[in-house]
Amino acid sequence: MEPTVPDQPYNVLFLCTGNSARSILGEALMNKMGGDRFRAYSAGSQPKGDVHPMSLEVLDSFGYPTEGLHSKNWSEFTKPGAPEFDFIFTVCDNAAGESCPVWPGKPLTAHWGVEDPAAVEGDGQRQAFVDALSYLKRRIELFLMLPLKSIDDMSVRSKLAAIGREEGATAKAREA
Repeated sequence: MEPTVPDQPYNVLFLCTGNSARSILGEALMNKMGGDRFRAYSAGSQPKGDVHPMSLEVLDSFGYPTEGLHSKNWSEFTKPGAPEFDFIFTVCDNAAGESCPVWPGKPLTAHWGVEDPAAVEGDGQRQAFVDALSYLKRRIELFLMLPLKSIDDMSVRSKLAAIGREEGATAKAREA
């Protein structure tokens, strides 16, 4: 018997501390790459309030939509009427170590740490953002290949952790 396809897309949340770079990149990538199967969001524990301009420039240069991307606190997703998440990915080591809110439902979580491109200043900054985009894109490609309907949660958790150890992973992500 074929598993049933959900009426709703899977909801994915990318978390970082500042929600201005890596989590924004993850949200934009997943929303384009996941098609109608996934709906991505991003948030931060201590949001900067603005998306880093280089995030928007790099996304735009690679053809990813940037409309509607904004820096927001993760508390937005704990309010009544907020989406219930199926998957939550932390993309910075600080967010991975913080006490996250209790999320409704039972989202599967993984740490996909990538070095902060916003920490790079000067001539190398754009390349740092391109690298972060590339590393997150590869993780999302691997994630999208998972047969989510036909494998158990424990297997999915294991595969999500392995994806987080892909090239470009932070030391903390490699340990997960």
